[in-house]
Amino acid sequence: MAEQQEQASADAVMTRIGQVVMLHHAGDREEARQRFLGLWAEIGEDGDPLHRCTLAHYMADTQDDPFDELAWDLRALTAAEELTEDRLREHEGALAVRALYPSLHLNLAADYVKLGRTEAARTHLRRARGASDALGDDGYGDGVRGAISRLALRLGEGGASRE
Repeated sequence: MAEQQEQASADAVMTRIGQVVMLHHAGDREEARQRFLGLWAEIGEDGDPLHRCTLAHYMADTQDDPFDELAWDLRALTAAEELTEDRLREHEGALAVRALYPSLHLNLAADYVKLGRTEAARTHLRRARGASDALGDDGYGDGVRGAISRLALRLGEGGASRE
């Protein structure tokens, strides 16, 4: 019974994160940022890695300052490194841990481009490319691969090569 309650609670947190993501996508960036901060306070720095990874990943997109965006994307990567496949299987529709890394590294590469740190951007772009074999042949995977290619072209690395 306690396990079922814990699962329901975990799903409720993911649902709440999803609701804030929809608010952000609807254009209310400031309100989304404030709600994400409230959720982050509830989850805590040592909370469930799936919750922290998901929230930090989306929280980064609500930031105005590129240094703040980088900090949130780094939090997302750190939390992803703590995730297990078992934990992801508990959440319906979650990607495999390996499938998170292309997007996480792509976001970090984009952050470093904004900050003028080209070598750091290239490092994370290579990591995104290297991890992209974990992506499915679906809309999400195609979107991430396309974004990797576009950033590679922007950095003068060509879009099709893999490492």
